[in-house]
Amino acid sequence: MSCEICHHRKEKRFCLAIHGRICPQCCGQQREVTLDCPSECPYLVQARQHEKPRPSSELPTSEMFPQVEIEEPFLENNEHLITGLMATIAGVTRSNHSLKDREVLAALGLATRYYQTLASSGLVYEEAVTDLGQQAIVNALHQAVQEFRELEQRHRGHTTLRDGDVLKALVFIVRLGHTFTSGRPLARGFVDSLHLRFLGRQSAIAAADEPSGQIILP
Repeated sequence: MSCEICHHRKEKRFCLAIHGRICPQCCGQQREVTLDCPSECPYLVQARQHEKPRPSSELPTSEMFPQVEIEEPFLENNEHLITGLMATIAGVTRSNHSLKDREVLAALGLATRYYQTLASSGLVYEEAVTDLGQQAIVNALHQAVQEFRELEQRHRGHTTLRDGDVLKALVFIVRLGHTFTSGRPLARGFVDSLHLRFLGRQSAIAAADEPSGQIILP
């Protein structure tokens, strides 16, 4: 039998994306490009294990907020904030499979620019969002920040979280996301890494009340 994509090479593996048999060449060439590969696909999992990180020359520098400096002490002092925000993204994407890395990173960019404007000028400016999935992520991140501040208020009697701190936390996550994604149109490497680490966590409160753990994803 021939491959259901190219129709001339011999099929050798079952594709969960099209529920048909395809050849290894089409699998490799169309994986997360035209094929919306499920996260549990064994060939996708295997490919990710052997995939080399994208070289810095391929990373979209302008989308990684290079002007924002993040120091090691900031990561150590704001671990709960960062893990809480990542857990929030995991919660939103868990219930919406249509959200790929590309959409998640776009939503993160929107939220980051919002706090960048707020931190630098005090102005509240939100860019128009037409994608409902991206809007859900932005709204959830805003809610998580508010929950974090409310948590601080209850435990300390005041909040110390500044807009500039939220900005740095989001920039860190944006850069992490660009590192974890393959950059292909239908890639979900970053999203899946969040699901693996934060399964069951859906808010900043949940993350902040847990014992300290590593920020860097496995």
